[in-house]
Amino acid sequence: MAKLRVGIIGCGGIANSKHMSALKKIEEVEMVAFCDIILEKAEKAVKEYGTPDAKAYEDYKELLKDETIDVVHVCTPNRSHSFITIDALESGKHVMCEKPMAKTYEEAVKMCEASERTGKKLSIGYQNRNTAENLYVKACAEKGEFGDMYYANAYAVRRRAVPTWGVFLNEYEQGGGPLIDIGTHALDMTLWIMNNYEPEMVVGQTFRKLADKEEQGNDWGPWDPKKYTVEDSAFGFIKMKNGAVINLQSSWALNVADPDEACYTICGDEGGVDTRNDKVVVNYIKNQRQVIETPSFESGGAAFFEGIKCDDPKDVEARKWVNSILKDTEVPVPPRQALCVTRILEGIYESAKTGSPVYFKD
Repeated sequence: MAKLRVGIIGCGGIANSKHMSALKKIEEVEMVAFCDIILEKAEKAVKEYGTPDAKAYEDYKELLKDETIDVVHVCTPNRSHSFITIDALESGKHVMCEKPMAKTYEEAVKMCEASERTGKKLSIGYQNRNTAENLYVKACAEKGEFGDMYYANAYAVRRRAVPTWGVFLNEYEQGGGPLIDIGTHALDMTLWIMNNYEPEMVVGQTFRKLADKEEQGNDWGPWDPKKYTVEDSAFGFIKMKNGAVINLQSSWALNVADPDEACYTICGDEGGVDTRNDKVVVNYIKNQRQVIETPSFESGGAAFFEGIKCDDPKDVEARKWVNSILKDTEVPVPPRQALCVTRILEGIYESAKTGSPVYFKD
């Protein structure tokens, strides 16, 4: 069987640490084209991940002219997600776009429309859905074990972990700071578990309180305050059309003693779940007693035998993505779900600017 021919647009950190390393493990895939505005990065990727005849490009439009390419992964700064994705879809390629879907809701809408118009698949890189813990919680939710889920906290809180490389601190390129960078993961997981994609209103606030501090104590070394044009923390309150509410907390720098990210607390009328502190805690009532369960995700095994290992979420995502193309099944993250995340994030930023709640019309 012919292999899926993949092109990578953007050969920076996320492409290397996630996309290309995961695709390399899949037998049905070959990476044949690499593009980056810094040509040396594309050439390096060719050597590490490419087929013997793989090509390096500086201009993504030249890569898209290759009609033998089946799939494109978009791993560029947020500002260019939309137009590169749309161009790729319209050139006949399926697209995996790194999160967040786009810088703005309007751009994300156009991406969805392009996928639907061309009939080409589009998915967004929210790989955290594929951790063993989150898959377990999702299965519980689908079985009705939490009942009607009506309250949630979504956490993406770092004490001092400001990314100092690339364009993370550049509002023009990224559209924001921790809210659009890591808050997007926490919100995506929460909406996915609750299976609720109908927001009614949001109110939010952003802060840039610590960016100019000389005493930084940052995990990744000092940042340059002059280049720090985004928020260092952001918070939102989201009300869904069915009455459910979500508190979203995000920060790269915040004076808290117990930071935690990519986790959530969700409460339903039959039970609840908390995934903070690197564990899953399920609670419910049984026989008039308050019950707490903490399922194990460790691979204990036995003497001379290893236990069941949990696959890396980025590898699970890549496998699901490839299967969705080969078997024509649903993509790992349907674009309309990612669209909802972008809409809410944009609403929080807008509310912070205007000082008023943002109500969604449809």
